[in-house]
Amino acid sequence: MTRSEQLFEAAQKVMPGGVNSPVRACRSVGTYPRFLQKSKGSRVYDVDGNEYIDLIGSWGPLILGHCRREVEDAVLAAVKDGLSFGAPTPSEVEMAELVCQMTGVEMVRMVNSGTEAVMSALRLARGATGRSKLIKFAGCYHGHSDSMLVKAGSGLMTGGQPDSAGVPAEMAGDTLTAAYNDAASVRRLLEANPGQVAAVIVEPVAANMGVVPPKPGFLQALRELCDEFGALLILDEVITGFRLARGGAQAYYGVKADLVTYGKIIGGGMPVGAYGGSRKLMEQVAPLGPVYQAGTLSGNPVAMAAGLAQLRILQNDPQIYAELDRKGEVLQNGLREIFREAGIPAQVNRAGSLLTVFFTEEPVTGYAQARSSDLERYKQWYNGLLSRGIYTAPSQFEAMFLCAAHTDQEIQTILAAARETVRDMQ
Repeated sequence: MTRSEQLFEAAQKVMPGGVNSPVRACRSVGTYPRFLQKSKGSRVYDVDGNEYIDLIGSWGPLILGHCRREVEDAVLAAVKDGLSFGAPTPSEVEMAELVCQMTGVEMVRMVNSGTEAVMSALRLARGATGRSKLIKFAGCYHGHSDSMLVKAGSGLMTGGQPDSAGVPAEMAGDTLTAAYNDAASVRRLLEANPGQVAAVIVEPVAANMGVVPPKPGFLQALRELCDEFGALLILDEVITGFRLARGGAQAYYGVKADLVTYGKIIGGGMPVGAYGGSRKLMEQVAPLGPVYQAGTLSGNPVAMAAGLAQLRILQNDPQIYAELDRKGEVLQNGLREIFREAGIPAQVNRAGSLLTVFFTEEPVTGYAQARSSDLERYKQWYNGLLSRGIYTAPSQFEAMFLCAAHTDQEIQTILAAARETVRDMQ
């Protein structure tokens, strides 16, 4: 028995499923989780001494790679001054100024996770509009707050559960579900609920049913519908923020949201989240306004230090994004060719440095097509890559994340491992 198997056996006695986040249990891919011990650059190492090229990157925040020196140095310096104060610190002001400068939002509030950022933005939207209903999209995941666990993606799709037990029916009843990439479905919901919808919330790139980019004009149509019906448009950029571009999906796709949620990258690997928008909206948040939201650890100085170090590198070196996009295209085209040559039906969706392989014949443009994927084939794919030293998502419905530390040679190594894996799958 490997050390990872021993740890997993012990973990299952004291933690639900042996994990602290469901997808990590690797149930959908028929294996056990590898317990990771250290990392550097594009590589991670498990407790049994195995080395992997990492295509998860802590699910996105490590856009520069693991243990980037500037981020490490900033964290170590911050730790020496104290782990937490529960009081204002200079670094949170610097972080807010930098986020506003890079994204165009006018004010921002720091929180501790993407879930908390979304929950807070939704409360603000309801408070600002005086409306109670929300529109989300099937397969989009916005954290695990009650109102968002309705036809959610991510681990819920992996586990085959469209909803969650423990969510009150009245809470779910205020969440209306539209079809991603189908603006007409949003219009129908807005027309059927006149004057009741506070906000439309969307992942600008759906990345929790696997990567599904927006069709041309889809996000702009949502902007127009929200303006027409008096609802707020919330872009959940927990994954896309600072990953697609310095200005996030708003800059990448040329659409302006009323509220934006952030996470992942602004913590540089530390737990953090944020939400922001216009001054008019954000000044309705306590202590200035009636919408209450608080957090003892919000603006934690260590998390701020890590995020600031990473964001400053991204701000000062826009070539990072061009390189990530180029490497993403090489990987996407290489994988498509491998599947074509093997005669295996597969789609390789990509948005910048985010990719997903779907084992289905039809193009994946929404929830229904993502659900048509052959999960048994994905299981073979995952385990084949893992055995060849490629660490990727243990779920059909998650993304691969490239980072700046991935080299061209490593992209070719990934493609070679993919070719061998597909040969075994045949």
